[in-house]
Amino acid sequence: MFVKAMTLASRLMCAVAVVALVAMMVLTLADVVLRAFGRPIPGTYELVGILGAIIIGFSIPYTTMSKGHVIMDFLTGSLSGPARTVLHVFTRALAIAFFIIAGWNLCLLGHGYSRAGEVTLTLKLPLYPIFFVVAFCCFVECLMLVVELTPSEQGSEQ
Repeated sequence: MFVKAMTLASRLMCAVAVVALVAMMVLTLADVVLRAFGRPIPGTYELVGILGAIIIGFSIPYTTMSKGHVIMDFLTGSLSGPARTVLHVFTRALAIAFFIIAGWNLCLLGHGYSRAGEVTLTLKLPLYPIFFVVAFCCFVECLMLVVELTPSEQGSEQ
């Protein structure tokens, strides 16, 4: 049940990333075309940056689920089954620790930006929600890495 829920969550998050990517492309295209007529879209640079953060954050869990990350199998290919399993568990545990630390620090940054009232320069959009959203994505990634550690998923990795 947990694996199915995480699969659904990662697919939904990927859909959000796709929508953000399409929005970024349309916004950039519209800005370039309108700029040729002397009417650039104010805040395009800010919005593209925000959309970029959304794209990256929301695509990480799906990339893990679909095994789209880089694998250095020239080392693991020569290892025995048990050694490969130990390395697999170790690297996933390390990644979980990394994403917990990254998510926690993004929460701290978001809280600091919220207290300071930081906003974007042109559109005056608050910045703190972006930090919290990407932190959420980091925590979902931790759960996806836990899914990779389940016995049924380990068999498909090796």
